[in-house]
Amino acid sequence: MHDFCFTIPYGLILVGGGIFGYLRKGSTASLAGGVGIGLVLILAGYLSLGAFKKKKNSYLALILETVCAAALTWVMGQRYLQTSKIMPAGVVAGISSIMTLFYLYKLATGGNHISPKAE
Repeated sequence: MHDFCFTIPYGLILVGGGIFGYLRKGSTASLAGGVGIGLVLILAGYLSLGAFKKKKNSYLALILETVCAAALTWVMGQRYLQTSKIMPAGVVAGISSIMTLFYLYKLATGGNHISPKAE
């Protein structure tokens, strides 16, 4: 599985969550954090997709994705430990930790595997 297959939906979920948090509670931190990190991840996903279409890997995108997911894991994990609230801190920390592990796996195995086209 390629990183952009998960990164773009992950970014969209964060954007949606940030907007929802703002509309529901008036939280500008949710808006800035969710939309900001979400848009960075969507951009990184599209960079990776563009590189894949050219039969290349975008290590810049993969590193950016890993850093964003790890930062969210840390920040939301800390918030969960302080508040014990499953929503949103626990859920975001859980999803982000899974994504961090996925990105680390992709980095360790050489990025997106591009199969040679049979001609």
